[in-house]
Amino acid sequence: MKDNRKRVIVDFKKLTPEILAMLVEKYPDGYDDDHIITFRNAKNEVIEAVEVTTEDTKYLVKVSTKLAATMENYDEDDYEEFKTNAPEEAVQPPHDLED
Repeated sequence: MKDNRKRVIVDFKKLTPEILAMLVEKYPDGYDDDHIITFRNAKNEVIEAVEVTTEDTKYLVKVSTKLAATMENYDEDDYEEFKTNAPEEAVQPPHDLED
């Protein structure tokens, strides 16, 4: 059965508060090598990402040291502050993965 969810690659700089919350929920103790998916993008660059899904979208969040630190320091009470103080590009929708 084919997964018809939209696939989206998300860079740390464009991480939305909602996606961050899903990551922390799915990986409460952080992610390790077993959780990392490696693939090539449309430019043939090797990408390492962790996956979170919603009903209609599969997000592939690029792995970085900043992502790990942000997840580690995440506190649900800080969610609104993160959302309010997120860089402008974080509120922009991430770009679709090219098939």
